[in-house]
Formats: sequence, structure tokens, C-alpha cells
Amino acid sequence: MEQSLSTLLASLEIVPLGEPQPLSGGDIAEVARLETRQGALVVKRDEAASLAAEAEGLRALRRANSGLIVPEVVAQQDEWLIMEALPQGGRRDPARLGEGLRTLHGVTGEHHGWPHDNHCGPTAQRNTPCRDGRVFQRDHRLVPLGEACAERGLLSSATRGALLDVAQRLESWLPDRPACLVHGDLWSGNVLTTPRGPAIIDPAVYYHYPEVDLAMLTLFGAPGEAFFEAYWDGDKPADWTRRETLFQLYPLLNHLLLFGGAYRAAVERAIARLAAD
Repeated sequence: MEQSLSTLLASLEIVPLGEPQPLSGGDIAEVARLETRQGALVVKRDEAASLAAEAEGLRALRRANSGLIVPEVVAQQDEWLIMEALPQGGRRDPARLGEGLRTLHGVTGEHHGWPHDNHCGPTAQRNTPCRDGRVFQRDHRLVPLGEACAERGLLSSATRGALLDVAQRLESWLPDRPACLVHGDLWSGNVLTTPRGPAIIDPAVYYHYPEVDLAMLTLFGAPGEAFFEAYWDGDKPADWTRRETLFQLYPLLNHLLLFGGAYRAAVERAIARLAAD
């Protein structure tokens, strides 16, 4: 065991029972399960600033009291983040996930954004607060990611121009609204099934439109009709399909930036749909 981790555990009076065992999904940070006399823990190793932001996000999600399970942060120090390990298993409960996410999104802030920047995966995420959500989406999500992709030759000049046009026209159709607390990276892999109910992990939190989380769930999975019935509770926006496309565009641009041309066609299709509406 790394001496720095051993020292941190000793300062917390946590007694390990063996060595940390690597977990899958640790392609961005080193993630391991550690059995201890005090119970099972998850240990993550990464840059200190990234882990501090993750710990802050987990604590914010727990404070929301949404009914969703969020792992408790045991400690975060330097390159280590220690959390409770959540038991796996039980029955999927999409309705409870929908209800919990609706409650989470009921937590609102004065500005779109967050007091600190963080990361969505390995990509730096700018969270400069804005009063207007359309401005935030344009200036701190779509345009920076679009420019980063264009600089790497991943977007043609025509697609870049179409993206900027879509971003400039947000005020023409997307109403401003109070900013709500979002998980920020809620793809299906960050939703766990536990005996106590649905759990959410690995957040990239900020305040923004709730569709941030909904669109991410549908981009790489299908939460199901029961989820949406519980989430919307009879109040589904008439333009949900258009909003879904808009809020999928940022994660698609992020995947294009990270993984290359395999995502170019999906980005182009999303931009074309938004431009046509």
C-alpha cells in the first residue's frame, strides 16, 4: 500500500484488511475497493484539485436529500479521495430514480454555474456563474468545446459555423429559468442499483437546466417510461425533444474531443436538427 494512503488511513483510525483491489472504470483515475475493520471503502487516486471538486459535488448531492443514494465522503486529502463503498444488487427502480432526480432538481441557486470549475471526465469544465442560462450554455459549454474540437481539426469550418449559429439563437426559443442543481455527468454508468435504491456517483455538479441530466441519461441509455412518468409528473415540456438534442450536444462535443472522429457524425446530426427547428 502507498505510504501516503497508509498514513491517511492511520490518521482516520481506519484499519485496512489487506491491499486495495482495483475496480473497473478507473481509466481516468485509479479506483480501488479497500476492506477495513470499519467497513468497505472506495479509494480514488487523482490530481488533488479534481478530487476536491468531486468531494464537494458528492457533499452537495447528499445535502439535497433527494432520496437517491450518494456515497459518503470519508476524507479527501492531496491525491486521495476515500468514500464509503456502496453495496451492489437489488431491483432496478426507474420510478424512484425519476422521483429522486426531480427532488434533486428542486434545489435551486441564484446563478447558472458553480463557485469553482471542475471536470466532466478529464475535460476541464468552466463554471463561471451567469444569471442567464442561455448565456451560460453558449459561453461556457457549447462555444468552448466547439472551439477546442475545431482547433484539433475535429470540426469542419461549416460545422463550426453552424454550431456558433445554434448557440447564438438560444434566446429565440429556450426560455430562461431558475438554475437547479444537476449531477452534471449522469450517464448510465454513474447510476448504480443498490439494495437501498438507486445511487448516483462521480458527479460534475453545477447549477443549470435540469435537462442536462435527463439528456445525458438518454444519450447512452434508456431510463424507461416509468422514469419519465415519475420525473415529469404530468409536466413534460412540449419541446422536450428539442431540449434533449441541445443538452446532448455538449457531451457529444466532449466525446468528440476525447475520443475523436467516431463522434463527428453524431455531433453533426445534433447541430443539423437544432438548426432546422
